[in-house]
Amino acid sequence: MVNVTVRLEDGYKTLIETRNVTAVADEPLEEGGTNLGPTPRELLLGALGACAAITARMYALRKGWALEGVEVSVSMDKLKAADYPGYTGSSENVNEFRQMIHFKGDLTDEQRERLLQIAGKCPVHRILMDDNIIIEELLTDEMVFPAEEDHIG
Repeated sequence: MVNVTVRLEDGYKTLIETRNVTAVADEPLEEGGTNLGPTPRELLLGALGACAAITARMYALRKGWALEGVEVSVSMDKLKAADYPGYTGSSENVNEFRQMIHFKGDLTDEQRERLLQIAGKCPVHRILMDDNIIIEELLTDEMVFPAEEDHIG
């Protein structure tokens, strides 16, 4: 199980803690934030792009391919399902994620195509494509936040 603790600080500034790492999420100035970090939506896109890049590098290393770097540009559009060609699900909206990936290095066209396929199978991509269930639980002041014990002292 992966565990992340999120703490809202001043305004919209939010600390995201996992292991020994802290990241910051925020909103832009024009939305009332302090612009100290990416928005939650931008973090989601960053997670998808980072996962694709890391997965491609892992695969290239196992194969001994000359992958020198990966650049990924990720965007997302929310579209009406009725207007999305080929969509047959029951949702009102469809979120279309688009990744534009550039593999750097002395690679063949076949290697680049294979890396593109592998990047499209990264764990975050799979999570986004799976059916998901989100459960919210309300904790009272008397309850100990499970991850809090790890952050004391």
